Formats: sequence, structure tokens, C-alpha cells
Amino acid sequence: MRECLDEPIANFMFACLLGSFCYSHGTMWDMLDHAFFQRALAAAALVGFTNGFFSGFVILRRTALSVSALSHTMLPGIAVAIMITGALTQLNAFLGALIAALIVGLGSVAISRGNRVAQGTALAVLYTSAFAGGVALLPRLGVRQELEHWLFGDINAVSNADLWTVFGIGVLTLVLANLFMRPILVALFEPNVAAAQGVPVRFVQYLLFALMVMSLVASLQAVGCVLSVGLLVTPAATISLFTDRTSALFWGGGVLGAVGAVMAVIISVPLHLTSGPAIVMVLGLLFLLSWLFSPKYGVLLRRRTLTA
Repeated sequence: MRECLDEPIANFMFACLLGSFCYSHGTMWDMLDHAFFQRALAAAALVGFTNGFFSGFVILRRTALSVSALSHTMLPGIAVAIMITGALTQLNAFLGALIAALIVGLGSVAISRGNRVAQGTALAVLYTSAFAGGVALLPRLGVRQELEHWLFGDINAVSNADLWTVFGIGVLTLVLANLFMRPILVALFEPNVAAAQGVPVRFVQYLLFALMVMSLVASLQAVGCVLSVGLLVTPAATISLFTDRTSALFWGGGVLGAVGAVMAVIISVPLHLTSGPAIVMVLGLLFLLSWLFSPKYGVLLRRRTLTA
């Protein structure tokens, strides 16, 4: 009797799962017909590649915590921009975040020139002070609900103008990074040798921080202030588990960032997830799988090799 009941129940559950998959699959394809979703996919690819490429510098410099600090400085910049203009718009949020991150990032580099305070210490002081000021301003703004889109990202709200802005930042960042790739790498690993070769080390350091800030701001609407550090660190960190080649960190990180971001936006529809957190979760999952199963540095495969 029980076996007779189990088969219909199993068939019913399978039919429900199949119907749910077909419904979500159809919903996903329906979404591809909408212009806003097409813009979201394009923005995900652009932001993912730009941040993934630049994550190579972050991994080589070992400055992931600095990126996290800079990502939090975008909040007070947005808050001040709202106070000055009286409204929360795409333009003033973008400019406020950019200016605040540049002031804190480049300010920490300038303070560390005195050889008394380390750059990490200066950055910690500046970003916590700025973030505290932004938090203090939040109750006075009256746009808390709208501000959540900038804290955690809302890539589905990207307009044509935003898409062109992201494209312009991406092109500028990638062109400058590739033009100055050699002096940047020499200044990172051998600053004294770079100075002896005539490389303007101080200019290169300012340039690198400026490019990092621009990459962060470009991802602002995709993943928000809070989660932007994940997009600017995880891609190259994942690639580093597969290769020791420096160039692979940049181009491989760019490809992985773009593919991961687009894939996350697509699967966020049937799973009913917010696209910003979905992007960071997908990249984090890829990193975890690489850490476990990478043929070069994977934990499980290395243990199997050692025990063999």
C-alpha cells in the first residue's frame, strides 16, 4: 500500500520541480526581452571585467583591506552630496562617492609621505572618521529607503546614461592601467629600482589609488558601497589559485569577473535574489570551489597528492 502511494507522490514532486524549473526558465527568457534587463547584463559585464582586471593590482599589492576601507568612504560622499543638492540623483551620488573616495585614498598616501604615520594607519583614521560622519548625517537626509540601493546595489535600475558612464570609466581605467603597467609593477615590487630607472614612484602610487577608486565607484550601482570590495578582490584571488603568471591575474580576473557578474544577474531572476548580493555570492562561491579543487593550489587535491 505504501509503495503504491510513494510512486504517485514522487511523480507529483517531480512534476512540481519540473514545472517550477520551466516557469523560472521561461521567466528568465522573458526578462531578456526587457531593455532594463539588457542594460543590467551589459553593466554587469563592463563592471565585472573592469573590477576583475584591476583586482590583479589589489592582490599583488596585498591591499584588500585598503579597498574595503575605501568602499566605506563612498557613503559619506553620497550623504554630503545629498545635503548640498537636496536630492538623491544618479549624478550627485556618483560624484559624491568619487570625490570622497579620492580625498580619503589620496589623502592617506599624502600623509604617509611624512614617514611618521604608515599609510594603512592614515587610511584607517581617515576612513573611519569619514564613515562616522556619513552615519551621523543619515538621519537628517530623509532618503533612507532610496539610499539602500546605493548601499547594496540595484543594477536593474541602470539607465542608458549610467551605462555610458560605466563604459567610460572602464575604458579609461583599462587604458591607463595598460599604458602604465610596467612602471606600476616595477614601483610595486622594487620602488628603489624604479626610482633609479627614472620612474616617478610617487606619481605611480597616486595613479594606482586613483584607478582603484574609479573602479570602486564604477561598481557602485551594481553592488553598492558595502559589497563593492568583493568585486574588486575576488576575481584575481580566484585566478591566483590556478596560476603564478602575473598577466593571468589581470586578464583572467577580468574574464572571471565579467562571466561571474553576468551569470549572477541571470540566476538572480529565478532564485528571486537581489542582483548585487548575488554577484558577490557567485564570485565568492567560485573562489571557495577553486580553493578546494584547484589542480595547482586546491586544498583537497594537494592533500590527495601528498597522501598518494
